[in-house]
Amino acid sequence: MRSERRFKFSCLGLLVLIALSGRAFSSDTYVVVGPTYNCVGHYAWVPTINQALAAVKGAKKAVIAVCPGTYPEQVVITQQNLTLVGVADTYSHDSAVIMPPATGSVTNTVDLDTGLNIAAQILVQNATGASISNITIDGTGNGIGDCNTDLPGILFQNASGTVNHVVVQNQIPGGSLSNCSTGESVYVQTSTGNVSTVTVENSLLQNYNKNGITGNDPGTTMTLSGNYIVGSGVVSGGAVQNGIQLGYGATGKISTNTVSDNNNDGPPYAADILLIDTAENGGISVSNNILSNSQLPLGLETDFANGPSEYGDGVTVTGNKVFGASIYDGIDVCTNGNKVTTNLILNSAESGVHLDASCGATYGGGTLFTGNNNTLTGNTMEGGSCAGILEDTGTSGNSIVSENYYAVPLTLTSSTSSCPIATGPAHTKAKTALKFSPKK
Repeated sequence: MRSERRFKFSCLGLLVLIALSGRAFSSDTYVVVGPTYNCVGHYAWVPTINQALAAVKGAKKAVIAVCPGTYPEQVVITQQNLTLVGVADTYSHDSAVIMPPATGSVTNTVDLDTGLNIAAQILVQNATGASISNITIDGTGNGIGDCNTDLPGILFQNASGTVNHVVVQNQIPGGSLSNCSTGESVYVQTSTGNVSTVTVENSLLQNYNKNGITGNDPGTTMTLSGNYIVGSGVVSGGAVQNGIQLGYGATGKISTNTVSDNNNDGPPYAADILLIDTAENGGISVSNNILSNSQLPLGLETDFANGPSEYGDGVTVTGNKVFGASIYDGIDVCTNGNKVTTNLILNSAESGVHLDASCGATYGGGTLFTGNNNTLTGNTMEGGSCAGILEDTGTSGNSIVSENYYAVPLTLTSSTSSCPIATGPAHTKAKTALKFSPKK
């Protein structure tokens, strides 16, 4: 019996080797990755994710199922329609965790906008239909010792796909929080003429050095929903963290996320959600999120540096719960033509909603202004140190109706001199370049 069993196992091993020999695969190619065993049945099995990627090369559609265990490797996905999914088993009751290699992370691409080296833990590049789910990506032990190499947990470059039920954590170059503008949980970039459409949902993003989620560039569209994004609180001398950033021509939908604890000892200031020079009238919506315990929970900003297609106007902000703005306003509106409706804003250090003229600039031979032509309807402001709504002197065309104020010192004012805040800057002197620190 034992000889017969060994013979059967030998035959199975031979079949696995044949299956992994590089021949063309069918559209339902399925390979299992596991440290010492195949946890889901008699499928082709390899010990590393990169071996599995090599095995499915050329498949029209492939699934790589990752058994519980630790995988010290950087993963580069260029395959179309690839699913990378962690699977459970009845043996270890553990999870699949991708860690940096034992010798440290190395550069595997460059930043499309800055040329900075990037050592992504998972890089999805020039591919569509990528799906990453049920996996932890942990940056502990990355070994990066300077500010010249970025460390994203997941990076999409000219690529599209979905991130669902993942944990991305400890993207901190060198392992200690620093003032390097590097280290993001999820990062999406698009070069000129390309498209990146990425959904991030139902995921936990925490202990990042710079940003939780960043989506930059024209051609980038992000759908972000149901995520928990947790900053590191106040870190003296650390990078200015932002929970979610859309910027520089990007667009998307941000809904039902919980974002908190993005702080800094600045200025500049940290934001739970920062929209900076997003696509002009790009249909961006920020809805039904919970934003808390940051310096400025939500900022709609422009610096006019990227031309009229990236002024960031025309955003819809509705149904959000915003509380605990520790330095600034609950919602800072430093662009034009936005709709801010039915938000609940509690206990802001300055105003609940600020219609902010301070981002205005001379551009293209003329002067451009901000804080204008916005519609505010049905928002509720409760508590706080200054005003329900601060409408800067010089703004115009704003419609403010049916607002609700409770225990607010001033309901509507146009001057911070009416209720000065010792810990915050004068709004009229706070320019975008100093107010925030976006990832670019």
